[in-house]
Formats: sequence, structure tokens, C-alpha cells
Amino acid sequence: MDVAKSPRLVLAMVCAVAVSTIYAIQPVLWRAVYIVLAAACAALAVTVRTRLRADPRPSGGRYLQVLKSMGRSAAKDPLLLGRGVITFFVFASFGTLWSGLALPLGAQPWTFGTTEIGLFGLAGLAGAAGAARAGRWADSGRAQSVTGWSLVLLAASWLLIARTAPTVWLLVIGIVALDFAVQAVHVSSQHLLTTAHPDRTGSVIGAYMAFYSLGSALGAITTSWAYTTWGWQASCLTGALYALGGLVTWGITRSVAAARRTGDDSTTPPAGSRGVPCSRP
Repeated sequence: MDVAKSPRLVLAMVCAVAVSTIYAIQPVLWRAVYIVLAAACAALAVTVRTRLRADPRPSGGRYLQVLKSMGRSAAKDPLLLGRGVITFFVFASFGTLWSGLALPLGAQPWTFGTTEIGLFGLAGLAGAAGAARAGRWADSGRAQSVTGWSLVLLAASWLLIARTAPTVWLLVIGIVALDFAVQAVHVSSQHLLTTAHPDRTGSVIGAYMAFYSLGSALGAITTSWAYTTWGWQASCLTGALYALGGLVTWGITRSVAAARRTGDDSTTPPAGSRGVPCSRP
């Protein structure tokens, strides 16, 4: 899998969401977003059906059996479990921003309308576009280091996002940084998983995306609760803590993998010592 190409799908998704948001928030055309997205899904289905090659592998098992196998894979595969937990925290942080951003922008001192708030979605385009570079770095063997510094950038971006006054430009810069960091981690994780499991990429990525969905849902729930209880600063702290959770998980998985490699090396006898009889004086 050429991971450098996958950000194009991310960019297309972000463009569709941003454009549809701008049009959907108009009072008269709020239903247009559903029409646009339905048409886009239909066009995508036709494109996939006509342009992608058929999978030559035989289908194995029913849908419920596949779901159970995905759960077993996540429990037994350290790479999948580690990357899944990282993604859970990353998209919880992502959901904290995008599910709660309209709350402070619609309040004092900005009191933006729905159209102005929807335009902030365009700020994410720059970050998503930059993920193509992260894909090339991952393909060149730097997926782990890309993940590490991207998680640091994700946590740091909340310092800018928390500053909604006196100017929105710090917020915009923080949104760009957050979107870039999230997509860089996402692309790097998919690279590692598809490289490690080239024979079952579908089930592995499916299990991985379950963590993505759960994290996004958690971010949406907690940002509303934090904002209602303590305000936007609390929402930003929540998002930053999720990012730090991903960074800690990345550090733990790196340490465990390094310890496992060291243990394997220590239990493997030197090449020259195997099968060599002891000589007697």
C-alpha cells in the first residue's frame, strides 16, 4: 500500500465536509447537505465498483464471524492494539475540537453566525493536505518518528486553540496544526499495519477504524460536557489530555517493542555456536 496516496482520500473527505457544511448551514438550504452527501456516496459507490479490481481471494466466514475475528486480532496483536489505542486518543482529541468549536465561536466576544463558523472547517484543509508529506515519510521508514513528533504537535496545538481572544488567527493556526498532526498519525498507523499484515489488510484496518470511531464519539461527548460545566478552557484541556494519552501510549508501545527485541536477541545463540561440538584438551 502506498500510504502517500491515502491523504488524497482524507483531503477529499475534508473538502466534502467543509463545502457541504457551508451550504447546509444556510437557513433555507439546510437539507442540501444530505442531498449532496447522498449524491457523493452514490458516485463513490459507482466509482469503486467500476474502477477497483475485484479481490481474487475467496470470502471467508459470515459477517459476525469476521467481526469476532477482528476483536480477537485486536486483543492478540500488539501492533494493532497499540496503534488502535493511539488512534482512540488521537481522534478523541480531534472530536473534542470539531464537535465543540461552534460553542465558543457562537458566544462572546465573537458571536459568529452559522455561516462564519462553518468556514472554519476550511482551516482543516491545509492540515489534511500536509498529511501527504507524512505519508511519504512513512513510506521511507520513518512512521514511528512521525507518530512521535505528531503527537507532540497535537498536544501543543491546544495551547493555540485555547486562545480564542483577542484574535482568531491563533485559533486558525492551532486548527491547521491539529489537523496535520491527526492525519500524520493516522497515515503512519495505516502504513505500519498494512506493512505488517499484507495478507489481511481489510480486517486489520477494519478493527483499527473501530478505535477511530469510539475515540471520535468520546471526544464529542466530553467536549460538550466540559464546555457546559467549565467553559472552553476545560474543553481544550480535555483535548490536550487525550493527545498526551496518545503520546504516552506511543512511548509505552515503543518501550515494550524494544524490550521484546532485546529479549529475543539475548535468547538467540550466536551463529557460530550452534551445532559446534566442544573440543576436549
